[in-house]
Amino acid sequence: MDNLKIATAQFENKSGDKAYNLQIIRQLSEKAAADGAKIVAFHECSITGYGYARKLSKAQLLDVAEYIPEDESIEQLIAIAKELDITILTGLFEKDDKDNIFKAYACVDRNGVVAKHRKLHPFINPNILPGSEYTVFDLYGWKCGILICYDNNIIENVRATALLGANIVFMPHVTMCTPSTRPGAGFVDPALWHKRDIDPDTLHKEFDGPKGREWLMKWLPSRAYDNGIYAVFSNSIGMDDDQLKNGCSMILDPFGDIVAECRTLGNDVVTAEITSEKLTMSGGYRYRKARRPGLYADIIGQPHHAEQKVVWMD
Repeated sequence: MDNLKIATAQFENKSGDKAYNLQIIRQLSEKAAADGAKIVAFHECSITGYGYARKLSKAQLLDVAEYIPEDESIEQLIAIAKELDITILTGLFEKDDKDNIFKAYACVDRNGVVAKHRKLHPFINPNILPGSEYTVFDLYGWKCGILICYDNNIIENVRATALLGANIVFMPHVTMCTPSTRPGAGFVDPALWHKRDIDPDTLHKEFDGPKGREWLMKWLPSRAYDNGIYAVFSNSIGMDDDQLKNGCSMILDPFGDIVAECRTLGNDVVTAEITSEKLTMSGGYRYRKARRPGLYADIIGQPHHAEQKVVWMD
């Protein structure tokens, strides 16, 4: 596999304003292409906005959702990808011909839709159905996978995607800065966002502390390290509906080290060159080779003994 330049982006989306969000996606894709990136990844529901969907009825969600690949947003993405000669990954709500609704993440290039993933663990709105399969596909000679937000918190999903051959896993999110049972979690005051130009230090402290990046660093490097993969994490920044998000979009290598990260308090995109040598040098590569599935296949495959309600947390 040849070396490959990948970009990950962050931006403040507008709820339900697809035209605006696509405009920003275009601008950041231009920057990524100018930096030599062949791929640029955006956050979960970056076309549609995310948090406001918890307030929508099924009829309203159907109005927002689109058919993939037939509808307008995907057509616009393909046109951008063709003009810039770049592959774009971005998220939206999807519907099918039976009015089922999914949280989707699409990969498009100049020729059309390359891949589409439906979130396996949606929970923001009860009208959104879970996807039923893993997503692995080829880009520029590399095997890639997609897992959306909470999908990545279930560690079996990342392992399964790696075992299916993925060297790169795209991990689009809208996360952090929300209440949780973990110590230190909570909202960040939106007033700090509006004062970010005059007091960036206070906002950085909140964003980087236990409400945000400090929590991310507890688990995200582990997903890359344990599985020997490149993890491409994309997250929104700024106000998503009534909640403030902290960005920190980043690319991690198979050693769990950060090789590129957005650190600005605003829209941003960063690029990293990835190499195949790290894949086989990593501990995760050896760990996968040393597995003994016969010891635990039946254990891991056991159903839950009791249903657990998933609430909107990290």
